[in-house]
Amino acid sequence: MNRRKFIATGLASGAATIVTSNVSEAVASSAGVDPVRKFKLNYAPHFNMFPNHTGPDLVAQLQFFHAQGFTALEDNDLPNKPVADQEKIGKTLDDLKMTMGVFVATKDFQNPTFAVTTWKPEMREPILKDMRNAVEVAKRVNAKWCTVVPGCYDTKLDWEYQTASVIDMFRRSAEICEKAGLVMVMEPLNTRRDHPKLFLTKIGQAYSICRAVNSLSVKILYDMYHQQITEGNIIPNIDLAWDETVYFQIGDNPGRKEPTTGEMNYRNIFQHIYNKGYKGVMGMEHGVKDRTKEGEKAAIEAYVWCDNF
Repeated sequence: MNRRKFIATGLASGAATIVTSNVSEAVASSAGVDPVRKFKLNYAPHFNMFPNHTGPDLVAQLQFFHAQGFTALEDNDLPNKPVADQEKIGKTLDDLKMTMGVFVATKDFQNPTFAVTTWKPEMREPILKDMRNAVEVAKRVNAKWCTVVPGCYDTKLDWEYQTASVIDMFRRSAEICEKAGLVMVMEPLNTRRDHPKLFLTKIGQAYSICRAVNSLSVKILYDMYHQQITEGNIIPNIDLAWDETVYFQIGDNPGRKEPTTGEMNYRNIFQHIYNKGYKGVMGMEHGVKDRTKEGEKAAIEAYVWCDNF
């Protein structure tokens, strides 16, 4: 059965594996009740991914994720949430035995930051302040990883000097994170569609920086949507960068929606990652193609299909 037929059949049968249709049922279904399925990998949805099923309540959303079999959460915007909400998220994750995935610790999509701190020391403190804050956020939700986007490149500075500055800035940040057991995951992003001017764009580039920094607190976030656009060669690059990669993110291309909506064979990719023994989080950093209730069901069923290897 092909993936489209599988998903359509699941929906036609009433999507029996979708546990709940409203917030109150979501709460009830997760209180001491096992999830309806067990995925092979630890897929992590984000808040507001299935609003037609959960509404905006953070706890209800986590309970819905858990009820569907998802075992992790990621929340890029976590540091901007009130401390009370961070603590509530942390407690709920603990109650549900779910894992906290990444949140964004520091980023800049407009200006050179990491690439110039060696020559512009005034740029360092805002980054280090972000990392100190990330340590406190991580404590509230028991997070192990935080995303770092090391800014744009400088058109007036040779690439080699910028690379040296990026390495230096990661070393300085690692001094903060190592003490807390927090891992910064650098994320190469595509410049062709989403983020022009960024310094870090390829997995091999991130790999060389990790080797130069030489810290357990500096690793790679492999966002497969971005890398399909930038360089393709997803599975071979997974193998080449395996010993420096600790986190994956998902999104099909084109469109950055759920698997099965674009050109990427996520069933094969997931199987490859699983067979290599990966036990970490698979962040669902994408939208849902159809924002109706049926569309949200289809997105979940897409993961069921892709995980069925």
